[in-house]
Amino acid sequence: MKGFLHTAILLLLVLCGLAVAAVPRNCTQAIIGIADNWDSSHVTLSLVEKNAQGQWVRVMGPWRGRLGRNGLVWGLGLHSNPWRGTVKREGDGRSPAGVFAIGGLWVTNRRAVQHHPAIPYVKVGPQDLWVSDPAYPHLYNRHVRLDHPARTSWERREQMRQTDYPHSIKLLICHNTDEPKVGAGSSIFFHIWRRDGAAATAGCTSMDEQNLRAMIARLNPARTPVYILLPREEYARRRSSWRLP
Repeated sequence: MKGFLHTAILLLLVLCGLAVAAVPRNCTQAIIGIADNWDSSHVTLSLVEKNAQGQWVRVMGPWRGRLGRNGLVWGLGLHSNPWRGTVKREGDGRSPAGVFAIGGLWVTNRRAVQHHPAIPYVKVGPQDLWVSDPAYPHLYNRHVRLDHPARTSWERREQMRQTDYPHSIKLLICHNTDEPKVGAGSSIFFHIWRRDGAAATAGCTSMDEQNLRAMIARLNPARTPVYILLPREEYARRRSSWRLP
């Protein structure tokens, strides 16, 4: 009876999204984004690392950033979401909250972006798409490189932006990238903010270009970096169980 009760309690904690650690044990580098609440489009960003004594220390930031125009909502990443919690949907104007791996770079900027050589780097051209159309489930939230410049109306609609400066440097946030769930949100990146931070995003995290470049230059895939984005109260609630810095 005692064993059954113990198992039931553990299951309940898992369903509530509190028991499963979200930050990998080998992670020693993390970008932390803290918003005031679920409906805020403003975020404070810091880069933290574990030192030789195993303690987390801030090495960059804090910096201001912008989130989705409607705030945050639970995303699909390394964490477990609360049971029956609202999760991100395509076009909801919210940034995915939780813990996410960091992906590669997607660049149209003419000035070189300093980065660790192990970070995948894609020089984006007119043949590159990032599919957000749920009507194409086998391509959803995937990069597609055509053998020709985008020319059909669908290809041009899904084409990665060519001349929009805020999107000229994009660092992938791995939301819904592992076996993507169609309609659960796509094309989530760090990128340069618009109008010096006066504008929110459609769901990405945007920031000053100088800070973005400095952050990217510091990232080291060998340290298993993650992005932790949460409202302040949720961060405090899950700090111990998710092994947050």
